[in-house]
Amino acid sequence: MVTFFVAFLVSLLVALVLTWRVRERALAWGWLDQVNSSRKVHVRPIPRLGGIGIVGGFFAPLCALFLVDSGVGDQFVSQTSLIVGLFVGGAIIAGLGFYDDLKGAGAKLKFSVQFAVALGLYALGFRIEVLANPFGAELTLGLLSLPLTVLWVVGVINALNLIDGLDGLAGGVAFFGVGTHFLLALMRGDVLLCLLMVALAGAILGFLVFNFNPASIFMGDTGSMFLGFVLAAVSIKTSSKSGTAVALLVPVMALGLPIMDTLLAMVRRSLLGRPMFSADKEHIHHRLMSRLLLSHRTTVLVLYALCTLFMLAALGLSFANSLQSALLLSGIGVVIMVLMRKLGYLDMRHMDAVHQTRQRNLELRSLVRSVTAAVRAAGSFQDVWNAVRPLSEGLSLSALELRLRRPHEDVNAGVVFESQHPDAGGAAALEVRLDVKEEESLLGALRLVWRDGRAAIDQDEALALEVVADVVAERVGQLVALEAAEPQRIIALRR
Repeated sequence: MVTFFVAFLVSLLVALVLTWRVRERALAWGWLDQVNSSRKVHVRPIPRLGGIGIVGGFFAPLCALFLVDSGVGDQFVSQTSLIVGLFVGGAIIAGLGFYDDLKGAGAKLKFSVQFAVALGLYALGFRIEVLANPFGAELTLGLLSLPLTVLWVVGVINALNLIDGLDGLAGGVAFFGVGTHFLLALMRGDVLLCLLMVALAGAILGFLVFNFNPASIFMGDTGSMFLGFVLAAVSIKTSSKSGTAVALLVPVMALGLPIMDTLLAMVRRSLLGRPMFSADKEHIHHRLMSRLLLSHRTTVLVLYALCTLFMLAALGLSFANSLQSALLLSGIGVVIMVLMRKLGYLDMRHMDAVHQTRQRNLELRSLVRSVTAAVRAAGSFQDVWNAVRPLSEGLSLSALELRLRRPHEDVNAGVVFESQHPDAGGAAALEVRLDVKEEESLLGALRLVWRDGRAAIDQDEALALEVVADVVAERVGQLVALEAAEPQRIIALRR
């Protein structure tokens, strides 16, 4: 127990110091999460990369075991596959998150790296080989062990990433999962898993000092994906050492909230015709705030309570027989159904509206794909404008305007492109303006005007326009850089 306490204290202190230092550096260097999207909840720029504190806090006591002569340290050092899996896999996932926080990583890159790491874990012996069946005999997976293990690792990594939407939420959810695995490992006498969990618990708490509402720093993808990776890897070890009647059900229940939220997001986006990996404001925490009118902090505390329920259920499953497990799972199912109904996920009265939304979103996605593809292929500011112009007809605009400028030019300089629809309605105008920004450099603005009587644009249109504005900013930045390198290849446009 002394080793556990020391490991917890070291990870806590390292996470505290690292998170504080990263916050100060992020403020100085402008590494901030800007309020530039309709899906953001915070109202001011907040430093990101706080996940560095979690990563450093977790690895610090584990690295110290290589230098200190102790019984626990000897056991840890002897577990080569465990060390390689956690250190190498964790470093790769943390590096991917760090790159995404700074530069932005596309879905293809993220999933490629995550699947590669998951395959590496499988090769090192992190395998799900049995599925629990509380209503009968357990199922041996055989050849299905590989795909299920890989999907589990990738799924948990992204589940923690998806639920990172409120101050202190992802860290708190992960802490409850850590607590569940620690108690299970402690009851089994698994010293190494206990050590890993106390190290991660200390790192999470050290970070939450700065992240609980109101947060002064976010963990970013560096932290959320790393937490998901460690919990996914540890949960495989937990399931492999559990009784066969509950194998895998215990870690699934321990991570019940992020798994449930992820499954709901997949179903919701599929029904509404939204891209599977798009962002929205329909997650469980968003609905608690909008439908039950809860404050930011109260919402997080309610979800902590739900995590506590899942934690107790997971611990109960570890002691229950088949019949008791079935009854416990049925009870949890009832709680989930009541919650989903309360939050409007099971409301079937608007299926016609859902179908119409799906059709409109499919058309919107097709429009955005064609516009962004044309923007990326643009060779000049004029080409960028020509690529954007189909938005006017596709979104039934009465006016569309694109202002573009070079970073060194005055805000009133540059070039202005504009189109007017001759059959615009006579209703009051709704105007939406999106800045065209590359990091902190303002490169222009996209202005859209409707006169069809609408009071606001819906969330899907807002997110689609943000995607277009981001791609325009990316391409204009590339054109500006090309002009600086080869000015003879660019024709300057002035008004």
